[in-house]
Amino acid sequence: MEDCEPRAAVVVEDDGDIRELLVSVLTQAGFAVHAAGTGTAGVELVREHSPQVTTLDVSLPDIDGFEVARRVRTFSGTYIVMLTARDEEIDTLMGLDAGADDYVTKPFRPRELRARIQAMLRRPRQLAGPAAPASASTAPAPIALSESAATPVQVVLAQPDGDGVLAHNGVHVDVGARTVDLDGAPVHLTRTEFDLLAALLAAPRRVLPKSELVRDLWPEDYGTGAVVTGADKRAVEVHIANLRRKLGDNASRPRFIETVRGTGYRLTPAR
Repeated sequence: MEDCEPRAAVVVEDDGDIRELLVSVLTQAGFAVHAAGTGTAGVELVREHSPQVTTLDVSLPDIDGFEVARRVRTFSGTYIVMLTARDEEIDTLMGLDAGADDYVTKPFRPRELRARIQAMLRRPRQLAGPAAPASASTAPAPIALSESAATPVQVVLAQPDGDGVLAHNGVHVDVGARTVDLDGAPVHLTRTEFDLLAALLAAPRRVLPKSELVRDLWPEDYGTGAVVTGADKRAVEVHIANLRRKLGDNASRPRFIETVRGTGYRLTPAR
């Protein structure tokens, strides 16, 4: 019986010592690691190896990490962990806006980084190579959402119609295949964007508070009842803004997602 090939990972980091540390951490986690010291070289490594995980430094000598993430997201669904010495909230939001899945400040603890990567890999997602959209996956991802902290309501995304599709005003979400199309054209979403859209479609006209969306999108961080941070609520706002942009939705005259000020979001009325 032949051994399975190791999972691939890409490290994009211009600091040689940190690059070696990241390679060591990911190798110990069972990845075949490919490393680059520039952003353009990192993009090509992702294209060549279709990695499951990519760690990405923000400050690079050619193009910055945000631009690398944006380029990678045009063809790959790799999990992106951005690493930076800057801990300003705006940098975190810019990383999420560019398509990152997580954001870690330096200096980081190798164990924590490895735990974060393992948590991401537990989220169902099929890596996208040149021929596959970033929204594809092999399994549905049930999310439990509650209407409010006092009156929890279980929303299970694995209950679409007979065709396995959630539909609303021209957008169709295939929960099992984790694909989205709008008026017949495919829409490529990140894992978080897909989960937000599916959650809204599965709870028509119910307001989904931002705090509950945070808890259910990142249960590994909030499973013990920790207080939801303002930064994570803002992260949900950024993901919703990206989702609206990809759907061509206008926040002032929404076709799909309404903002309930001071609370969260809900689906627009059916047309």
